[in-house]
Amino acid sequence: MSNNDISQRFIINDSGVRGQWTLLDSSFQTVIAKHDYPLEIQAILGEMMAAATLLTATLKFEGAMTIQARGTGVVSLLTVECTHDHKLRAIARWDGDTTAMSFRAMLGQSTLSITITPLNGERYQGVVPLDGNNLSQCLEHYFQHSEQLKTQIQLFHGNNRAGGLLLQVLPAHSGEKPDPEALKDEWDRVTSLARTLTAEELLNLDCATILYRLFHEETVQLFASEPVVFQCTCSRERTVNALIQLGKEELDSILAEQGKVDVTCQFCNERYVFDSVDVALFFQDSVVVPKPENSPLN
Repeated sequence: MSNNDISQRFIINDSGVRGQWTLLDSSFQTVIAKHDYPLEIQAILGEMMAAATLLTATLKFEGAMTIQARGTGVVSLLTVECTHDHKLRAIARWDGDTTAMSFRAMLGQSTLSITITPLNGERYQGVVPLDGNNLSQCLEHYFQHSEQLKTQIQLFHGNNRAGGLLLQVLPAHSGEKPDPEALKDEWDRVTSLARTLTAEELLNLDCATILYRLFHEETVQLFASEPVVFQCTCSRERTVNALIQLGKEELDSILAEQGKVDVTCQFCNERYVFDSVDVALFFQDSVVVPKPENSPLN
């Protein structure tokens, strides 16, 4: 199959269940190539990238979703940001040896937050304890307790790829279905079938083939696939605006000590270097500093 990064939506007709499938190839490889991540962190970060892609596809408006885990273990931070049009970036922070460590051991006592930032409208954030044995369990717990929405998420990583499959009760069915027992039976049947999916299948087969293997007795409506790409939103102009917030006195102090102001983007490792002339121009009244672009990832 193609190495293109893809996300694809589907509906299992007559079951009240919607789904999303994603496979990340080059976007995942781009993220891990920019940092010397241990294999254990690569796995968690890849699964979180797949999860962000799956969940962002459920948004009904333009904007972005950020999934973040903050822990007290070797891994202190995992952050993935994804826009409604599947532009993705990610970062992890750790200190220490992660060899053969489990998900829970690496993060220790931690929390999981999901932040939704519409281009127009109010920002929303939900936070739950990160108390599952893996990321899938933690996210399912989040939706069950924070959104009261039945959700099954399967996430896989291997061979420099990451992917996932999401099933979720359609919101319209959660309160309008006249027979809740029938809805429960449908949900249990569909999710039991989905649990038979293996990592090898998800990471190597296309969505149509996977859905046929899982639900060949169901009528499944599969929508057109959408591309997923790594894209960082940093720029020289945004870096200038961030530096201006520090103030001229602070920047002059950095220049006196280092001879330059050197900023590296934590997501993509792009470097932005400014000398004393640049800094002086930042604060000239005649210079109009470009405003940050209207992006939800800042």
